[in-house]
Amino acid sequence: MTTSRGNEGRGPLYRLYANRLRRRLTPDRVPHHVAMMIDGNRRWARQLGYDSAAHGHRAGAAKMREFLRWCDDLGISVVSLYLLSTDNLRKRDSRELADLIEIIAELAEELAAEPNWRVQHVGRPDQLPADLARVLASAQERTRDHTGLHVNLAVGYGGRSEIVDAVRSIIAQHDRDGGSLEELAASLTPEQIGEHLYTGGQADPDLVIRTSGEQRLSDFLLWQSAHSEFYFVEALGPDLREVDFLRAIRDYGDRDRRYGG
Repeated sequence: MTTSRGNEGRGPLYRLYANRLRRRLTPDRVPHHVAMMIDGNRRWARQLGYDSAAHGHRAGAAKMREFLRWCDDLGISVVSLYLLSTDNLRKRDSRELADLIEIIAELAEELAAEPNWRVQHVGRPDQLPADLARVLASAQERTRDHTGLHVNLAVGYGGRSEIVDAVRSIIAQHDRDGGSLEELAASLTPEQIGEHLYTGGQADPDLVIRTSGEQRLSDFLLWQSAHSEFYFVEALGPDLREVDFLRAIRDYGDRDRRYGG
């Protein structure tokens, strides 16, 4: 696990460095699936003297749109964004939560309008306000047949809850097929659980990135990230720069992935 730091500007030297980083990247060393935990939006707003965390969340959402374009430009096929956890739904201040819900709905609409991008909601829609659940469902349905960048929006998401839902789905299917619990216990496999996750049918993330210097998973893609590489960036979410991202991809490409070995 690596941490990236830096605060140089975006002048000619910055562009020269960014171009040099891009030239070092080859398609065979670029991850297929990147998961992003954007963190530090509230801290960013406080440090700039804003009286509302909504300023930070809006800046974070704008950065996520930018981040997705960076990924698309590099040929990354799938990106998972952690936007709102089940813990957030229970613990965030009601005013902040209302702002977050509005910002996420706007983001989903904007991503669904991107040419050929596919949007998928991962999480529990029944735990979300009805309006937000409808927006996410609509974005998913409208982009279902798109073949470009696949964007998973983790909203109302919890990794442990996802695993519970997967096991429940397996049990229900097995019951419909008339099988016994003994048969299910004998036949259950990790692959079977993976097929019933919210991300069923997708490759697991190769690389998980988290901003703000925090080094924890926070209940994000617990099952899927069992063999993922991790990269932690010191920059707060809205301050993430393309060179931070390119360093993460370069670092990933330089690693010898052992898949738990």
